[in-house]
Amino acid sequence: MTIEWRYTTYDGLGVLSLAGYLGADATARFTGAIGWAEARGTGPVVLDLTDLLGWSAGGQLAVAQAARRLAALGRSLELAAIPADGSLVPDAGGPDVPVHCDLPAALAAHRPGGAVAATSRGETAATEWHTDD
Repeated sequence: MTIEWRYTTYDGLGVLSLAGYLGADATARFTGAIGWAEARGTGPVVLDLTDLLGWSAGGQLAVAQAARRLAALGRSLELAAIPADGSLVPDAGGPDVPVHCDLPAALAAHRPGGAVAATSRGETAATEWHTDD
């Protein structure tokens, strides 16, 4: 099993949503998705794990590497809705990775006054899907 991803941009914020299982066989696809987010957005990237079934230690390492990659560009990686089977193993050499209980909480953290609605500031969202099939 591998992952599917979707990247949505808002003013100054990107949301990369993953579905499936982030294991060793999916890390190359995940790295490509991070590259997509890196090239098409600005500001923080929220990694929405709502539909992620789980992740291996290698998948967690790929997430930590993505956080370092984005930090080198002056951007941050944040997690929303980590899989129930565990949390991200901290990387002592990496940047802090904020963890939100779910995607609405992550979006609220980036809105004035904590508004949850994605259109509360009138941003334009452009959604782009990636499929391999």
